[in-house]
Amino acid sequence: MSNIKVVIDGVGSCIPDKVMKNEDFINSEFYQENGERFETENDVIIQKFESITGIKERRYANEDQTTSDLAAIAAERALSKSSIDAEALDYIIMAHNFGDMKFGSNRSDFMPSLAARVKNKLGIKNPATSCFDVIFGCPGWLQAAIQATQMIKSGDAKNIMVIGAETISRIIDIYDRNCMIFSDGAGATIFSAAEEGSKGGVLSQVSRTDADAELDYLAMGPSYNPAAQDGNLYIKMLGRKIYEYALLTVAGSIKVAMDKANVGLMDVHKILIHQANEKMDEAILKKLFKLYGEQRDMDEIMPMTIQTLGNSSVATVPTMLDLILENKLDGHKIESGNVIVFASVGAGMHINAMVYKMP
Repeated sequence: MSNIKVVIDGVGSCIPDKVMKNEDFINSEFYQENGERFETENDVIIQKFESITGIKERRYANEDQTTSDLAAIAAERALSKSSIDAEALDYIIMAHNFGDMKFGSNRSDFMPSLAARVKNKLGIKNPATSCFDVIFGCPGWLQAAIQATQMIKSGDAKNIMVIGAETISRIIDIYDRNCMIFSDGAGATIFSAAEEGSKGGVLSQVSRTDADAELDYLAMGPSYNPAAQDGNLYIKMLGRKIYEYALLTVAGSIKVAMDKANVGLMDVHKILIHQANEKMDEAILKKLFKLYGEQRDMDEIMPMTIQTLGNSSVATVPTMLDLILENKLDGHKIESGNVIVFASVGAGMHINAMVYKMP
């Protein structure tokens, strides 16, 4: 691998306008995995849900928007803040998990690729701008960023658009209380070969997959409502299993990436973790502190957006990065020279992490 440095040159996001608050689920019918309806009142279920996940509200896409629509908006905003023209993109890599789904249907549409659809929506005419999608669970955006970094370092490309976008509100089982976790959104970043002499860029990266007993911790399955068996499949998760897996493995993977970059805990300015569950992310960070035998102010080092944006899967980390860079996340700033850690965990089960120094 060459000594080419890779920097982020432009970040954009698309946060849908439609707000769904927790109280909007008060009249929902929630069923258990065995098909029996919960006897607990919904207000109690919702209160417990909020205390564990931290989620108070989330965003849903408008009825006339698809995943690639949100992605194109985020991509356009990233380009507007970059130093390059859209025609200079060598690749567009689009991370998602369910394709384009029209409102009222949970049927996935993967062809043509969503990356190609984004290229079309952006009006890019350059035939050398190649497009492909990445399916890697919630860590998809970060895995696409890892691929982009490797491609640039190999000399195969100079500028790569990496997008994470999802409309998970269309693949949830409304009878499953876990449906309250998920949301819609998009985040886009442009990774570029740095100019000679740049002091910033990607310092290290790591990824892993555990696909033995962990394979179906997040998977597709029928509705929990016995009266709603129409052949459709919905996103299903084993919350306790995922929590235990994440606590056991994620902090160690982050440390591997930090060690590869020769970066210590006290050197890190921010850790941007996939917004899956507030309590889980806090537990991961506490485990990381324990691995280093050091303490940091958790609220200062780990920004959170899950309270108001929910879990938008591949979009959480790039969206959070954009909000911080735009000074739209209270109490958090990123400046030149700061060391940032990106980390994610999700269906696969996959984990990845990247250490990045702001130019």
